[in-house]
Amino acid sequence: MADSDLTELQPDWIAPARTALCIVDVQNDFASPDGLLGQFGLDMSVLQPAIENIKKLVASARSKGIAVIFVGLKTTEQDDSPAWQEWMTRQGRDAKAESAICRADTSGMDFYGIQPQDGDVVIYKTRYSAFFNTQLDEVLTQKQLDTLVFCGVTTECCVESSVRDAFHHDYHAIVVTDGCGAYEPELHDASLRAMAINFALLSDTQSILKRWEAA
Repeated sequence: MADSDLTELQPDWIAPARTALCIVDVQNDFASPDGLLGQFGLDMSVLQPAIENIKKLVASARSKGIAVIFVGLKTTEQDDSPAWQEWMTRQGRDAKAESAICRADTSGMDFYGIQPQDGDVVIYKTRYSAFFNTQLDEVLTQKQLDTLVFCGVTTECCVESSVRDAFHHDYHAIVVTDGCGAYEPELHDASLRAMAINFALLSDTQSILKRWEAA
């Protein structure tokens, strides 16, 4: 855990009128034992505590009228990046197989554990960051939101990439430490520390819920 962990937030920092809850990549291929990465042998049980906390955050946000934004990966063969495939090949990995993650119109891209409801925003991306070639910045601007509370998977990859870009787009970024997960705990901890040092505030589920319930 980063030294600058903030368990007590100022109420106005995450006031409902200015805040969106962003759930990153909680999809079958990333989080379900039956998804692609589960089939590759990754232990999906390590993500379950974070997913349970995300459920609590989503329920609270909806009850308070806070914008809920589901961000997911959706890929096609046409979107496959030559740089990505070459990077995979240079690591000795099967670029063709691993590029098939979250393919459009397959169950792998479906959200896992928590489903969008009417009124939620759904954003699909083709790269790690939720801001890269998506409508996220436009949606947030239209809704006049300037604060993003991030949760999802994996901490060190798509969550961190999205948080970095949120900061670059001049949003206030808050990361829910126990609402994010990685397949390797040391990567989760290192990513949280890097984000806290450089571009995000850290909090936890109970602190966020406490502030929203009091709103």
